[in-house]
Amino acid sequence: MKVFLVGFMGSGKTTIGKKLANYLKYDFIDLDKLIESRAGMSIVDYFAAHGEQQFRDLEREVLQKTDYPENVIIATGGGAPCFSDNMDWMNENGTVAYLSMSPRGLASRLEHSTADRPLIKHLKNEDLVNFIAEKLKDREQFYSKAKYVVSAADLTAERLAFYLNLKEV
Repeated sequence: MKVFLVGFMGSGKTTIGKKLANYLKYDFIDLDKLIESRAGMSIVDYFAAHGEQQFRDLEREVLQKTDYPENVIIATGGGAPCFSDNMDWMNENGTVAYLSMSPRGLASRLEHSTADRPLIKHLKNEDLVNFIAEKLKDREQFYSKAKYVVSAADLTAERLAFYLNLKEV
């Protein structure tokens, strides 16, 4: 089974995705790392060199053209479900779980890693919270198309597996 984890940056897609993959004995793919490997540069550098639209085109291509293992957890980038037909494609090709968190909770997680994230690298404190709240308003319509919506606060791999009907707790 292919499980796509979606949600805003900082929601724990990569962290919980790795733990879930380990718990289920599935493969794990971080879509952003795969994109960086294919692009030959970091996402930050790619954004700077080519802009967001070209990045989103590359992101769509890598997401939809990758030959995934049969049992895999895929952590997507925060914007991946919101562009092109990515969310519909993920729903058609696997199980999608939206890891949901409040803007303040996300800001708390992101405040020390903004330099690595092109969209928030110059934001701090309330500016960061407000940016996240605005982006979530825009993105919620896409995220909410996921088959499962799960609170990411204090989420464990075991609980996520249970919510996704993959294992009993």
